[in-house]
Amino acid sequence: MVTSEQVKQLRQATGAGIMDCKEALQEASGDLEKAITLLRERGAAVAEKRANRITNQGVVEAYIHTGGRIGAMVELNCESDFVAKTDDFRTLAKDIAMQVTAMNPRVIVREQLDKDLIEKERQIFLSQAKNEGKDEASASKIADDRIEKFIQEVVLLEQIFIRDSGKTIKDLIHEAVGTLGESISIKRFKRFHLGDEAN
Repeated sequence: MVTSEQVKQLRQATGAGIMDCKEALQEASGDLEKAITLLRERGAAVAEKRANRITNQGVVEAYIHTGGRIGAMVELNCESDFVAKTDDFRTLAKDIAMQVTAMNPRVIVREQLDKDLIEKERQIFLSQAKNEGKDEASASKIADDRIEKFIQEVVLLEQIFIRDSGKTIKDLIHEAVGTLGESISIKRFKRFHLGDEAN
């Protein structure tokens, strides 16, 4: 038997609807962690289905860190003006702007990364591994692992969310898609650091 307290806990943890939380808890036999996983998987499934829908509504949200020396602006898109005006959507946009400010990603998705940059980084990692005394095969594997980690650090959607180490920004968006029922996409972002010409 699923209690209203369990449903409340799950809602606070995921932001999902009451009925979705109840169903997930019933399916997970009251196991909160299992129910969270189920909701995240469903959110991802809904997000995949909605991925090709046109997102031409949304908000431009800014986050300025205390002291005003660093900040970011993000354009987050959705399908309708109605969803764009919801608190959940605006909070998501704010969280992403905060993520950009804190973690300084280079691109939104890995396909946007310059292939020459990836190859250059891989060669550096390869040389480092060889200098550590690894043979060619081991060095190549180490370089591949390190390049994957590098990509996850510089690609916004693959970064670990600064407010919850159990999810990536992609997970965060998938959850919002599941909750809000619309396709959501990050259109662009810009990070500003006082006196830094590169940003």
